[in-house]
Amino acid sequence: MFDVGLGEALLLVVLALIIFGPDQLPKVASQAGRALRQLRAMANSARDDLREGLGPEFADFDPADLNPRRFVRKHLLEDLDDLDQPGPAPAEEPLLPFGERPPYDPEAT
Repeated sequence: MFDVGLGEALLLVVLALIIFGPDQLPKVASQAGRALRQLRAMANSARDDLREGLGPEFADFDPADLNPRRFVRKHLLEDLDDLDQPGPAPAEEPLLPFGERPPYDPEAT
């Protein structure tokens, strides 16, 4: 998600040690973890409330589908993927025996 490599992570740890000091770092880390858990719980609660409010016809609703990039991929580009899949073969019409006249519909002409 953040694309943080090993060197960047070490730099962040060193900066945290310099800013907060070795005595305060565990306390700050536990507070950050607690805040992330609360934020995740609030987001899950909001998602569940939204699904409950929309009703059973939107049971498969995912708020992430509102992201424009994902919306386009889901609704426009999935159809293109379906075209690559071979579909059922078209039904062949039986051939007329030799000498038989094809049916004629005077209203169609």
